[in-house]
Amino acid sequence: MSLNGVSMRPVDPRHAFDAERLRQWLCIHVSEARGSLEVVQFESGQSNPTYLLDAAGRKLVLRRKPLGTLLPSAHAVEREFRVMRTLADTKVPVPHCLALCEDPAIIGSAFYIMEYIEGRIFHDPTLPSLPRAGRAAIYDEMNRVIAELHSLDPNALGLADYGRSGNYVQRQVQRWTTQYRASQTEEIAAMERLIAWLPLHIPPGDEIRIVHGDFRLDNVIFDPHEPRIRAVLDWELSTLGHPLADFAYHCLSWYRSPDTQQGLEGLDLAAIGVPNVRDYLAAYCARLGRGLVEPGHWEFYIVFNMFRLVGILQGVAARALQGNASSLAAAKLGSGARPLAEDAWRRVEAMSGG
Repeated sequence: MSLNGVSMRPVDPRHAFDAERLRQWLCIHVSEARGSLEVVQFESGQSNPTYLLDAAGRKLVLRRKPLGTLLPSAHAVEREFRVMRTLADTKVPVPHCLALCEDPAIIGSAFYIMEYIEGRIFHDPTLPSLPRAGRAAIYDEMNRVIAELHSLDPNALGLADYGRSGNYVQRQVQRWTTQYRASQTEEIAAMERLIAWLPLHIPPGDEIRIVHGDFRLDNVIFDPHEPRIRAVLDWELSTLGHPLADFAYHCLSWYRSPDTQQGLEGLDLAAIGVPNVRDYLAAYCARLGRGLVEPGHWEFYIVFNMFRLVGILQGVAARALQGNASSLAAAKLGSGARPLAEDAWRRVEAMSGG
């Protein structure tokens, strides 16, 4: 079964819960959910298990914390719920969030309920299902929406306390070093070098905006017929931070191999109708009225985000070994930590002339 281009499957026994108890809770807290309840699980998602609920014909989505031992501050579904509720009144498209349950007695962990959005989710950055003429519009829309997010004032939205202010990159290096150590399954020499190098080379200047933390092609739902984003998903890593660091993460596809990492590196982008990263970054800066980014600073943010992604992949690998990963593909995905760290370090060596 597939919806929005995303595979569905029966609920994994490791992530199962008492559906009748959930149905009773829904009847009280979600007015749109009455009567019978059917539950299937989304195959995608490496962190928080996500389910499609059919409540007497009304489709809803449930997103929960995973079971088992969790890293500190990870899988914070309560934060996802809060930020999407807040952004609902802005031009950043998000699903309508209906209810939050922090009582683990209902299904075993905290969860929230949001509306199901019909539309298209793309996974391959070359957009092979679209005609060449339509691909640039998809990228321009992603560029527009992330620029819209970074234009928002967190103080004006009541999100001044949504994260710590200042020194975002420094704190992120510390955080992902800690997360990496907590979930480390093997020694990766390149990661050790990155841990030592990054804190010493952070570009000057600090900015504070709401950052998504995982803004990528397969985390947005497009309208079924138009190049328009209907919803940005997966706000688990959102916080207050530096917008350029967030945008650089969004641009990692341009720096990853199409063969092994479903990226764009080395492809003839003009031939397939996808913008190059230089023009894409310039369009983002123009939308925000900011000057162009120094090449060395941009390269740092790319390396930083590769390092950060290694930390994320290491957590996926650890959960796969523990048997509580959200996706059946977790072990394969987690195995990408070492080659990504090595790629990041090669970029550092290129920046410093070896």
